[in-house]
Amino acid sequence: MHFQEWLRSIRSNGGIKVPESEDFWSLVPSFPLSSFSLSSLSLSPSSLLGIGALASLTAYWLVTRPRPMRPPCDLQAQSIAVEGEPNCRRSALLKDDSLLEFYYDDTRTVYDMFQRGLRIAGDGQCLGFRKPGQPYQWISYTEVAEQAQVLGSGLLAKGCQPNPQQFVGIFAQNRPEWIISELACYTYSMAVVPLYDTLGLEAMVHILTEISLVICDREEKASSLLDNKEKGITPTLSCLVLFSDFSDALEERAKKCGVEVLHLSQLMVIFLQRVCSKLSLLVSQVSMFCHGARVGFYQGDISLLMDDIKTLKPTFFPVVPRLLNRIYDKIQGSVTSPLRRALLHYAVRRKQAELSSGVVRNNSLWDKLVFNRIQASLGGNLRFILTASAPISPTVLSFLRATLGCLIFEGYGQTECTAGCTFSMPGDWSAGHVGAPLPCAMVKLVDIPDMNYYAKNGEGEICIRGHSVFRGYLKDPERTTEALDSDGWLHSGDVGQWLPNGTLRIIDRKKHIFKLAQGEYIAPEKIENVYMRCVPVLQAFVHGDSLQAHLIGIVVPDPEVFVDWAKERGFMGSYEELCQNPDVKKAVLEDMTAVGKEAGLKSFEQVKDLHLHPEMFSIANGLLTPTLKSRRIDIRRVFQEQISRMYSKTAT
Repeated sequence: MHFQEWLRSIRSNGGIKVPESEDFWSLVPSFPLSSFSLSSLSLSPSSLLGIGALASLTAYWLVTRPRPMRPPCDLQAQSIAVEGEPNCRRSALLKDDSLLEFYYDDTRTVYDMFQRGLRIAGDGQCLGFRKPGQPYQWISYTEVAEQAQVLGSGLLAKGCQPNPQQFVGIFAQNRPEWIISELACYTYSMAVVPLYDTLGLEAMVHILTEISLVICDREEKASSLLDNKEKGITPTLSCLVLFSDFSDALEERAKKCGVEVLHLSQLMVIFLQRVCSKLSLLVSQVSMFCHGARVGFYQGDISLLMDDIKTLKPTFFPVVPRLLNRIYDKIQGSVTSPLRRALLHYAVRRKQAELSSGVVRNNSLWDKLVFNRIQASLGGNLRFILTASAPISPTVLSFLRATLGCLIFEGYGQTECTAGCTFSMPGDWSAGHVGAPLPCAMVKLVDIPDMNYYAKNGEGEICIRGHSVFRGYLKDPERTTEALDSDGWLHSGDVGQWLPNGTLRIIDRKKHIFKLAQGEYIAPEKIENVYMRCVPVLQAFVHGDSLQAHLIGIVVPDPEVFVDWAKERGFMGSYEELCQNPDVKKAVLEDMTAVGKEAGLKSFEQVKDLHLHPEMFSIANGLLTPTLKSRRIDIRRVFQEQISRMYSKTAT
């Protein structure tokens, strides 16, 4: 077999493989037997050259060949059924049904996590921020620790109360003093014992927004503080936290004074409740601090985000699916010629073939020829992307795993279970699921008869239990009872399905469901997630009424692609003008209907009319929560006129 034929055989087999021993000699270029004798052991020059070339090529391949990532467990059994709990599963990474409580034994609070990062990084960079048009400024770990110490001590000693707006807007702002102030709050609220040792028994803490909180070592001190409350000496006192157990009499007296009495172990519950609007981001941030990493904040203008990414060159990038969808649309939209599009799709298929065998890399021939500009637009150093908060299309996820050449994991959870309860397993690069339960939580499915979901079929409402699940909503027993059952299971309101490999797929939504006039159940959030896959759609809100037989929608077009998308279809005008054009609205509706049909939406799940709105739903205008969820009641109120008009028009 000639050398060229050997290379062709390698390509036809999908990659270089170690030759079987019995076939080895068939790969060696032929040489005359007369030139080889046992007595002389002589080889002709051409034969030596061929063997040398083969040996060099084999050695080079052995050194440089891509190696698949070794998964931490059997990918066909990523979760295990829990004994005695029907339809309940836990992580296959655990040895038994005992859940993981702490990853590091010496790291149990946010304070401990930052201190660990300080030991690792020393005087290394910690927090980065910048103002528009200016370079990034960095604050070191030691500077953060020092300033947090000063600010935290000042807050606690003086009894001053930070502006609650700082807690709402800090992650969207770039003021370093706010960042450090918040770190100070986290540090001292999560490390009560050091605080107690430093400041004494009666440290007034105003770090939990409007709550004034006093920490005491025994009930007698608490009783004295209640005396002061009754006399008007400490009128702002609203919460007592005791290291020791407290009597019913003290609790009863405190209630009469309007003061909450809690054990130290309950302090975490209050803290989490107060910062729940940004807990997912907080978890990612403090996890970075724990390992001494740098955390960079964007400059506050979403239109400049890509410039910030190029400057920061992140290695870890937590992101919402909406941004990944926009990256996907930009890549697809930038490839105009048929030849370039064919090359892109072929390169994606080749990289996806590597992914299916467990190989993740960004140094292949296709990365250098096709994907290098895409990877450079995100800084060129990406190693790990985490997407959560909403479903992501399997098509988008698989495409970006190939083009970006980095690990992309999908997680699922909610604030009440400390952000995450499932996570895709390293080495599993399939799409269409949110992974297996994390080692800190168990997940089970329960029946939803009204929606025809039954746990015996591997479908039902997702419920979570474990160390990461919260204990309840502060001073809100009614909502707590709705969320937590008597056995401590958190009812998520999402509908899941167990897949054969032990991973979880989100298939529906129980909360916010409603009936149409004909009796069909509608889960609007599921439909909205489908419609947001449309190229011109940035945000979508689906509305229905039990007195109406069909759905309508409010759609915010994507300002970055909407004008060009409309121009390709013969519509000219500005962004605002196109939103008012009824023909453009009809084209958007047709596109949404086609995407919905492709995604399997039933006819009654498709919107029959829509209103194009030129302003994004945002936290600032009150239409999104701080976790970027739609405020459905507020959206209905704001667009009531348009909703009524659409229903009156379709009824005629």
